[in-house]
Amino acid sequence: MFARITTAAAIAAVISSTAVARDYISIAGSSTVLPFATIVAERLGRNVNQKTPVVESGGSSVGKKGVCDGIGTEFIDIGNASSRMKTAELEYCDKNGVKITEIKVGYDGIVVANSKKADRLKISLADLGKALTAEVPVDGKMVANPYKKWSDVNPALPAMEIRVYGPPTTSGTRASFAEIVNEKAYCGKDAEAKAALKAAGKKAKTCRAMRTDGAYVEAGEQDNLIVQKLQEDTGAFGIFGFSYLDQNSDTLQGAELSGVVPTFDAIAAGKYKASRALFFYVKHQHIGVVPGIEAYMTEWTKHWGDDGILADAGMIPMPQSERDEMASRMKNLPVLVAADLK
Repeated sequence: MFARITTAAAIAAVISSTAVARDYISIAGSSTVLPFATIVAERLGRNVNQKTPVVESGGSSVGKKGVCDGIGTEFIDIGNASSRMKTAELEYCDKNGVKITEIKVGYDGIVVANSKKADRLKISLADLGKALTAEVPVDGKMVANPYKKWSDVNPALPAMEIRVYGPPTTSGTRASFAEIVNEKAYCGKDAEAKAALKAAGKKAKTCRAMRTDGAYVEAGEQDNLIVQKLQEDTGAFGIFGFSYLDQNSDTLQGAELSGVVPTFDAIAAGKYKASRALFFYVKHQHIGVVPGIEAYMTEWTKHWGDDGILADAGMIPMPQSERDEMASRMKNLPVLVAADLK
């Protein structure tokens, strides 16, 4: 369960964190959370007594590691993530004496998009995983993925070269995609894959590795760059958060995954299975030292509702019960511990 830090030692840690002066909130992390965090930061910055927080990207791993790197205003105050913190990442926080609270802010779909000048891809989650995971079963053995065209994966798919632009290993979008699609939808359910993995003494988590032979192309943490590539290359596909598809719906379309096209309503209703939660992690020792952290958290609650500006920007709102729980966390600041992540 969560625990509170109220000891004199913790208060002393807060005081010691003023070694490097900073009068604005510093935030970094997920490129998926970036546009939403920026909206909240800009709204907060309308207050004449509050400087606009600086929000940077870098990927979920950068956000989670960055908030845990240390205490002191040379380190960021809040880390954004589109994949939940893992136990090992929290251990790094503990090693550095950093206490954090986990705040969920909403949900987002992971889309596989392409240019509207081409046909919409209609594919099952399992076949998508089969196309992109690094190793697949051939004659009962796990080998390097040999499929060159989508039709090699399934004859019903287009006879087009598999070329998918996506985020790097630091990305929460990639981590969530690999878990949902490669590991669970494909290797966790496909009989041939399960048998080959068992014979090799491997687990389904092995399938989280993405291809490195050119079928999957790491395109950096900036999802807008992937959007630009798809607008230029009508034979390619790209993986990114739903909000980027929503913002570019005039030129791009989302693939139909297991019979469901990614739409705001389909993701909100749970029909679109390639979706995940969005988080930020706030550092306790900077609260009360860097001005406005509490106000920044409260600002989220003003805009994350069903009719809020964040929903207009493509973020899928949480149910009211979850919004109430997260608002309570913002006030009570329960410390995240390893037991909460199991």
